[in-house]
Amino acid sequence: MKNTISIVLNNWLKPHKYSVLLFDSIAAANDVALMLNGEWDGCNGVIMAKCDEVAVNTAAKLLEAAWCYQGASRAVLQRVTTDEILRRYAIGERNFVNANLRCAVLTSMKLTEINLSYAKLSWTDLSQANLTKADLTAADLSQANLSGTDLNKAYLMRTNLSGANLQQASLKGANLSSANLSEVNLTGADLTGANLALADLRGANFHLCNLSGANLTGAKLIESDLAFALQ
Repeated sequence: MKNTISIVLNNWLKPHKYSVLLFDSIAAANDVALMLNGEWDGCNGVIMAKCDEVAVNTAAKLLEAAWCYQGASRAVLQRVTTDEILRRYAIGERNFVNANLRCAVLTSMKLTEINLSYAKLSWTDLSQANLTKADLTAADLSQANLSGTDLNKAYLMRTNLSGANLQQASLKGANLSSANLSEVNLTGADLTGANLALADLRGANFHLCNLSGANLTGAKLIESDLAFALQ
């Protein structure tokens, strides 16, 4: 009896193994989830309790789609156009996880509470855009133009902002923990109450940047760079 109970408990406590598959389009992920009884994540991912690669390859071939395991390589998503983002946002969609928007022009757009976590946004022009409470967790915003952008209370944990232009941007209460802000232009930016714990701030331009109440615990920075910041 004891052995039986022990086996049941071990099986129950044992972490369940599953695979996360990434497809090159949201539509393909949805179709594959239906075909193979997987769980669609609402974007381009499918969670499979047991992955049969032959079945997955067959389904992908039928749909003319490409796929990879999450973490095995970078997901190759089809590029999302600016018009498509705006159209889908206008009808209430907010989930654009892992979207490919490199070099897109979204100046002065209102995209509050949009979810662009893990999105590819390098060289994107988001100047003067309203991204209040946006989720940009682990997104790639390197070399992006975010001058004058409203990022108040935005989620930017582990986000790559290296070389980005954040002049006059408002980041009040934003969470930038562990973010890469190396060589960022923060001239005149407002970081009041922002969380910059463990962030990489080396080489950033803090001229007239407001850091009042900001959390800089464990941040990587050159003390002299803060000489002209407002604290």
